[in-house]
Amino acid sequence: MLTVFISLLRYALRMIQIVILFHACTSTADIETKPSINAMYLPIAGHYAGIIAYEKYRKDMKSVSFSIQRVKNWETLKTQFLSGETDMAFTTAPLAIAMFSEKPFFRWVSLLHRNGSALAVNDQFLKTFTLADSRIQRKPTDALAIAIKEYQRQTQKPVPVSVPFIQSTQTLILYQYLMAHDLSLSLTNSDTSKAAVKTVVTSSVRSPFFLKRHNSRTEVAAFEQSLPWADVAEIKHYGKLAWYSKDILKWPNGHVDNLALAQDRTIRNKKAALKEVIYYLHQAGRDINNAQLKGAEALKVIAAMIRQHIPEHSEKAIIQSLSSDLNAISYTHLNIDEAGLQLIMDLSIEADIIQRRINITDFSNHAFSSNISAQP
Repeated sequence: MLTVFISLLRYALRMIQIVILFHACTSTADIETKPSINAMYLPIAGHYAGIIAYEKYRKDMKSVSFSIQRVKNWETLKTQFLSGETDMAFTTAPLAIAMFSEKPFFRWVSLLHRNGSALAVNDQFLKTFTLADSRIQRKPTDALAIAIKEYQRQTQKPVPVSVPFIQSTQTLILYQYLMAHDLSLSLTNSDTSKAAVKTVVTSSVRSPFFLKRHNSRTEVAAFEQSLPWADVAEIKHYGKLAWYSKDILKWPNGHVDNLALAQDRTIRNKKAALKEVIYYLHQAGRDINNAQLKGAEALKVIAAMIRQHIPEHSEKAIIQSLSSDLNAISYTHLNIDEAGLQLIMDLSIEADIIQRRINITDFSNHAFSSNISAQP
């Protein structure tokens, strides 16, 4: 009997080993056959939803292996995406339009956020006009325009203003303010003699130091960049936040800014995987929005996830820029907004930020819209 029992025990153990091996092989096969989607992003608040989706939900994604890749600037993102190196890219709207006019082999599948940019002026600039102590009260008034005109009159030079890329929503916001006050903007360095402001392309990471450098030279300067870089500059005492883009370009639910793009081959060959990624991008946006409403403690959790990928954004700067009192950036209503992009394209053509129009309906793919993003 003992011999029989030992034989049965050995048989049982062997069967257990086979079952474990079978499940291990099955899991490995699942991992190997699971489609992968990589998305490129930059260190800006407009791309926070991508980071939160990755940090919070990548393990919940059933049909996709999702990863994110930080790139150093918009030019790098453009080059890599147009070469077909990655499935997705998070891009500023005018650049996305310009890219599609060049190589229409991708589509717009979602928004990443609405609003979300700000102008910051350096300490030297602040000697010529004053700002309200409260950020809520800082609006695009005539005061800055008057200071720009006086600087130009005295020096015969334009005010240097840093932007992340010429084909950016930030350049468009700057243009809108200047045009409203009969001030001209130079997009190149070829002829700035008559311009009130000249753009200087500076990566978002370097933009606070742009203000600092001009401070050290006792020169006025400003930047128009995505959040939270204006808050970073103010926290470091290089200058102050002067306005938010939401007060320049008003649109229902907030103006269009950064878009999520996907290669046509990804849409064709990985549709279910891409749909799951977009769903969780929208859920991540909802999570950020809920944290905004709950306040600082909830935002600290969000900030901790963000800072794993963008350590240059301090917890204080993140929480400040996401404050619900300011309502400076929104991560809801992320489904495609063709009319909102049409406004951006029309103004970008007017400003000479982009040179060619596109068919926005052809550019848009509504198949990845979600109900959670449509909620108020």
